[in-house]
Amino acid sequence: MEPRARGWLRAFDALHGFANRWFWSRLANHRVAKVTWLIRAGEAARSGGAFNMFSRDRKTPIAEWWWTVDRELLVALILLMACGVVLSFAASPSVAERLHLPYYYFIVRQCGFTIPSIAVLVGASLLTARQARVAALVVLVVSIIALWATLKYGAEVKGARRWISAFGQSVQPSEFIKPAFAVIGAWLFSERMMKRDMPGRLIATLLVVPIVGALVLQPDVGQTALVLATWAALLFLSGISWWLIFGLMGGGAGAGYAAYLLFPHVSRRIDSFLNPEGGGNTYQVDKALHSLLEGGWFGRGPGESIAKKFIPDAHADYVFSAAAGEYGLLFCLVLVGLICFIVVRALLTAQQQTSLFNRLAASTIAIQFGLQSAINLCVNLNLIPPKGMTLPFVSYGGTSMIAIAFGMGLMLAMTRTKPEARMASGLPAYRSAVVAPAE
Repeated sequence: MEPRARGWLRAFDALHGFANRWFWSRLANHRVAKVTWLIRAGEAARSGGAFNMFSRDRKTPIAEWWWTVDRELLVALILLMACGVVLSFAASPSVAERLHLPYYYFIVRQCGFTIPSIAVLVGASLLTARQARVAALVVLVVSIIALWATLKYGAEVKGARRWISAFGQSVQPSEFIKPAFAVIGAWLFSERMMKRDMPGRLIATLLVVPIVGALVLQPDVGQTALVLATWAALLFLSGISWWLIFGLMGGGAGAGYAAYLLFPHVSRRIDSFLNPEGGGNTYQVDKALHSLLEGGWFGRGPGESIAKKFIPDAHADYVFSAAAGEYGLLFCLVLVGLICFIVVRALLTAQQQTSLFNRLAASTIAIQFGLQSAINLCVNLNLIPPKGMTLPFVSYGGTSMIAIAFGMGLMLAMTRTKPEARMASGLPAYRSAVVAPAE
């Protein structure tokens, strides 16, 4: 064999040997890695943990959030959102057809609002107490400015200016003011309780003035009442005398009578409620009650209700009545039970916090959520005069859903478990020896 041929043969043998050793070494490493992963996964499974980013052993922000957030409350909130999506299939097609819109118009938009709402809910719950306070302050300042801007630049709908266009979308600033004011008000009240020379209560009261002033000028009596109720809840939770409580009740009754005298639409609704046979417009209320009675205990079935097709706001304010016609009163009772669970769970978890700020903020947001739900349900049952108040996470409305998700996310952030801050007793922190200031 020639020397050149022998050189090529030796080179080929060397290359073949290198490739053979590389292949078998890679295969061995792959098998070792696979066996190691299976062993670790088996150990994680046997220990009851998850071999992923949610594992307790992994000190990641996601893992820390997952093991400190109130998971039962989080699941209940997401479940309530899911109920809103399901009910949009029952209530919204007839409204879309009446408005000459595509059949699935409101359903698609409800699903589109739900996805960012879940992201806002989870994102806000990741915040610390300090970050939540800063976020609420920014949202409150921007929302107050936008609220006053609606008086000049907002679109007039049914005689009121409540909406303003931003980034191609219509936004109702008052929806974001409610949770933001609850958090900032709670911080001011808690500072007043910790430092007697801090005029936090006075500052929070003065902060109500521009908010209520803009809402009255829009006019939006319902949101005005809800903001004032939030302020009253903060006063009550911070500890006030019974004389002041009775005085606030009298002031509330006086404000209601003033609204009856000053706003024609309020007087018409109250007159129609008190005297349905007096010629007032009770069409929507009558159809809503008909839908409630039509479904019975078990409902007529999806798409089978007739009365809900004639409810003008079946997808929004009267979605509860539409749900009764489709799925029955038992389903509605489960829905009410889910809302009650959220409110009670939030209040009980809030009382376990040692930080006055966390306790007041979480309790106030929970009360706000429950009060708005109660107003909507009472309107559907014709227990109070009609008021345009959505059922949280269930009624159609992008601004309302995202704003409520922001508020409930802040509430989850305030109630995250802090092992080092567990209370030794069930006494309120401001009455016990253990009091933690705001972070």
